[in-house]
Amino acid sequence: MKKSKRVKKSNFWKIKQQRDPFFKKSKTLGYRSRASFKLIELNKKYNFIKKNSYLLDLGSYPGGWSQVASQIITKGMILSIDIKEMSPVKNVKFIKADILENDTKREIIEYFKSNLDIVISDMAADTTGNKSLDAIRTNQLCADVINFSKNILKPRGVLVSKLFMGEDFIEVKNLAKSIFNNVNFFKPVSSKKESKETYLHCEGLKSL
Repeated sequence: MKKSKRVKKSNFWKIKQQRDPFFKKSKTLGYRSRASFKLIELNKKYNFIKKNSYLLDLGSYPGGWSQVASQIITKGMILSIDIKEMSPVKNVKFIKADILENDTKREIIEYFKSNLDIVISDMAADTTGNKSLDAIRTNQLCADVINFSKNILKPRGVLVSKLFMGEDFIEVKNLAKSIFNNVNFFKPVSSKKESKETYLHCEGLKSL
């Protein structure tokens, strides 16, 4: 791409962002990203974050979801994990690590010393420019989170994870239904209209 085209594209993105009401609101309220409002909407709908919750935030950078959780959880514990460094959030423990590595899983268990009430994930794969491929890669992350969560959640625990509508959507949906009693999907108003993202809300592990 020529430099002039890159500049035009960058300027267009900046203008679009500045017109975004959720972007403006996030700045006004001190949230690190507009994604904070997605978790606010999800919690308003499903009411799953409690003041004494033990919560794990996967792919937490830049910290918008951790900020929302920390405003609600006053007597519980919050652990945030990302491969990118995240600035501190009050009452949140952060670990810079890859969640798919066994050492990271051990650190999670050691930190909480019990199973968790909630796992949240707003993770998305790095974009390649190929929307179909990006959706597949992000949905694989979601599947990894589902499989990971079944081993660390309490029997009535909750999982919330980003998911893209695409050719493998049904596969991830069926995986979630094979593990959880209740599986729902919700697209927050704060999600961009053109985005294919939705959010998976799962509750209650099925008995083995």
